[in-house]
Amino acid sequence: MLRKGNKLYSILTGACPKCHNESMYINKNAYVLSQTLKMHEKCSSCGTKYKIEPSFFYGSMYVSYAVGIAFAVAAFIISYVLLGSSALTAFIAIIGTMIVFLPVILRLSRNIWINLFIHFDKQLSDKNV
Repeated sequence: MLRKGNKLYSILTGACPKCHNESMYINKNAYVLSQTLKMHEKCSSCGTKYKIEPSFFYGSMYVSYAVGIAFAVAAFIISYVLLGSSALTAFIAIIGTMIVFLPVILRLSRNIWINLFIHFDKQLSDKNV
């Protein structure tokens, strides 16, 4: 289902948006907090520069807000609607979810942001396999 050439592949795996051959991040584990947002300068496979311009990833803050809202709504629906907890418990579940998933939300928002501007190139992907 998730195959190279699909934007969703790059967004969910953190792969280079141009060739999908390697991770953009120095450490693939988002929960190594000191390295959550540390990225390679460019793709060693296709040479795509990740930081297109200074402060490029500031735009991902807007995406991060939307992704955070999605996680919060999911936590609310699971705790309040599906599990039938009180409003206070649902609120605590939302706070807990936001804290636990913060590194994932940060990376997802960066992945979505860069994939808006850089598009997959099948020829680069095939050439470097």
